[in-house]
Amino acid sequence: MTITPKKLNTYTLFKLPAAYFTGVRTKMITDTTCVVTVKHRWINQNPFKSMFWAVQGMAAELTTGALVMSKIQESGKKVSMLVANNNASFTKKATGRITFTCKGGEKVNEALVKAITSGEGQTVWLNAKGVNEQGVQVSDFNFEWTLKVKS
Repeated sequence: MTITPKKLNTYTLFKLPAAYFTGVRTKMITDTTCVVTVKHRWINQNPFKSMFWAVQGMAAELTTGALVMSKIQESGKKVSMLVANNNASFTKKATGRITFTCKGGEKVNEALVKAITSGEGQTVWLNAKGVNEQGVQVSDFNFEWTLKVKS
């Protein structure tokens, strides 16, 4: 079963309802890239009338996590995945539609192959940048994913 944007959006409805109800939606996933958007609305705003940082974090994490899930599924192996660390920086108020993009598919491939061949847990840092409708970066997230083959 191939992971598609429609399947990921249905997944968020049932498994990540906070992301779904705040408007986080997957728009595209390929072998190397995942794109997720979220629109600033009343339900996801902070007191300063911009998007709450945690909503941006959910969208950013989904871009990276969807790539990891997709690669694990392609491998046919049972692999656990977990965020071990993350950091973020915010450079502008997030209003309008924010688009998060992760282009780390190759890095996930390398870490997954290493985990499968060595039998040892691996980590991979993935980046997701959030840009507004004018193409201006509003946030920058990094997630350290751990991958370990289940015995």
